[in-house]
Amino acid sequence: MGSRSNPLSVRDLHEIEVEKLRGVGPKRKDALQKMDLITLGDLLTHYPRRYLDRTRQAAIADLMEGDEATIVVKVVRTDLRRLRGNRVMVTSTVTDGQSRMTLTFFNQRWRERQLQPGLEAIVFGKMENFRGRPQMTSPVVDLVGDQTGKIIPVYPQSEKAGVTSADLARYIAEALRRTVTNDDARSIIDPIPSCVLSDRAMLDRSTAMHRIHVPETHEHVSEARRRLIFDELFRMQVALVRRKRHLESTQRGVAHQAQGPLVRAFVGALPFPLTNAQRHAIGEIDRDLERPVPMHRLLQGDVGSGKTLVAVSAMLTAVDGGHQGALMAPTEVLAEQHHLGIRRLLEGLEVPEPSSLLGTRPLAVELLTSRTSAADRKRILAGLAGGLTDIVIGTHALLQEKVQFHSLGSIVIDEQHRFGVEQRAALREKNADGTVPDVLVMTATPIPRTAAMTVYGDLDVSVLGELPPGRTPIVTHHVDAPGTLDGEPPLQLEQMWAELRASVAEGRQAYVVCPLIDESEKLEVASAEETYQRLAARELEGLRVGLMHGRIPPDDKDAVMDRFRLGELDVLVSTTVIEVGVDVPNATTMVILDADRFGIAQLHQLRGRVGRGAHASMCWLVASPTTADGQSRIDALVGSTDGFELAEVDLDLRGEGTILGERQKGKNDLKLASLRHNREVVVDARNAAIELLDDDPELSAHPALADELVFFASDNDEAFLLKG
Repeated sequence: MGSRSNPLSVRDLHEIEVEKLRGVGPKRKDALQKMDLITLGDLLTHYPRRYLDRTRQAAIADLMEGDEATIVVKVVRTDLRRLRGNRVMVTSTVTDGQSRMTLTFFNQRWRERQLQPGLEAIVFGKMENFRGRPQMTSPVVDLVGDQTGKIIPVYPQSEKAGVTSADLARYIAEALRRTVTNDDARSIIDPIPSCVLSDRAMLDRSTAMHRIHVPETHEHVSEARRRLIFDELFRMQVALVRRKRHLESTQRGVAHQAQGPLVRAFVGALPFPLTNAQRHAIGEIDRDLERPVPMHRLLQGDVGSGKTLVAVSAMLTAVDGGHQGALMAPTEVLAEQHHLGIRRLLEGLEVPEPSSLLGTRPLAVELLTSRTSAADRKRILAGLAGGLTDIVIGTHALLQEKVQFHSLGSIVIDEQHRFGVEQRAALREKNADGTVPDVLVMTATPIPRTAAMTVYGDLDVSVLGELPPGRTPIVTHHVDAPGTLDGEPPLQLEQMWAELRASVAEGRQAYVVCPLIDESEKLEVASAEETYQRLAARELEGLRVGLMHGRIPPDDKDAVMDRFRLGELDVLVSTTVIEVGVDVPNATTMVILDADRFGIAQLHQLRGRVGRGAHASMCWLVASPTTADGQSRIDALVGSTDGFELAEVDLDLRGEGTILGERQKGKNDLKLASLRHNREVVVDARNAAIELLDDDPELSAHPALADELVFFASDNDEAFLLKG
């Protein structure tokens, strides 16, 4: 591969395989492929994880016991010693040119081959004192070769593949020489408009790519990272905003008349006023519904914030105009819960019916799931096709071909992350006349605003950040109880069970949640079956205790839930099947065993099953965290009941991996950008994307950017991007 005079696009870089580089033979190619480094583009975006400034490197003699440091060393000698139990210990004596120390590794036999005398490496670890001599145990070792630059990039390497940081530095330097040359500062095409870059005083892409790998100063690193982070977020936001604009311009919706007689009657009959947050959200949704383009809106609301009332308003607006509403839930339990609650809310409302003697008929709200009887299914399907069913609530059963609507005006999708793109699209395509219903997506799992811009970037967002009146705050306690099910329980645990019994004696109910159904030898966590048997026989003896988990037959599960709702059970021992949708206002105590095994969002959802009535509620988190993150999760739940605040903590603890996992990603996974650390850049990139597409909706003046979007698009996005 000779030097290129024509600028290279991202697509070009990802079409040139690493084997074209000097020194990359078949074996090296295979090793790099194990690290997903297949093309020059992969290599150039394999960014350093940190840098070593040789002008500021630590010296062994200057370090105190307990200090963590990075040191450049040369190996003096390495020895392997066999220990009992077929274990080995490798010790390596190294020097920084002035002093010596020992590196110790247990059961890492390969270190003897790696740490050959004369080898130069960077080690990072905690300084210890062993028999009066400095030592590091199992430090991170990066092989950097004999690089003499002031600032050395240290790359994520792979011992398994046999690829070191020094190897990667050599290959990347060769890739840079072939693509980003000193005499051609723009050898990589820069698709970001110059006005966007100049407004932000950013480097061009070629310079940024060169400086992040071969920096002369720390300022070079900072400038390069700033530009390349913006690249990733801007590209993602342009794709999301463009997708939203494309849907709006190509889909024909229904222009509804907001605040019709049904909506006014519904709101007027409520026994309490709407919160300001609910009124604001309904106003935003009404403005969308009045437009002739389909609504695509996300309704974020914390546990108990009153999302259902807002959703009902959106469906009633469709019914007011002679259309139908549908609500799709991920589970039958949740669908049934919605059906009971919504039918109760809409009791007494009537709709026009010319064929009736009185000219009206009761508003028809139906439930359609896999458990619906054949006779009821036939009746409901006929009502949907003939327009006599106004609102239908169901699971994925609504997606079946036999389900045809007379005129579907608005759709509410609850807990949307549990549905795939294809399922949502199928529900939007239910109208025979080609009109697309308005879509309101609900989630009770708050996520930070910047994450919402990425996960749900093609949706408008409404937020319910206020709880309705009458909701009681939930007091959360942490019970540190190792060996929950073994031996005598700690005093704290005894107090917890005593308080639960006292609450039941006052007429209240309780949940006990466990992570597993059966006993597990792999995980020492409480199982629902074992906990149920123990509690019924010991701690909660004499109380009416029920059991609920995913393996119970559907009819039995219904019977258990009905008994709990009716107050015939005092305590429900359950797995996380009660996480979403179960609404029993009389339940005021939540006990979560092995709580450190759950994430923050799930703990918050589980806690939200109580505090749903007028009585004081309590949540007990039983856990003995073994990690700092585990303790931080528990502390966060004890310290706050604000789902949005907890979402920020969750993002800081877990990172964006799990959040981004909710969107179907293509090749544009974030490599440098972080939703945790680059919150302001997400907002800036979003604004820049909107400004660009306002001026150039089809990206006609920016073909390189359009091509890059298609290259990085997921399969779900590629079709509409190609149409641009």
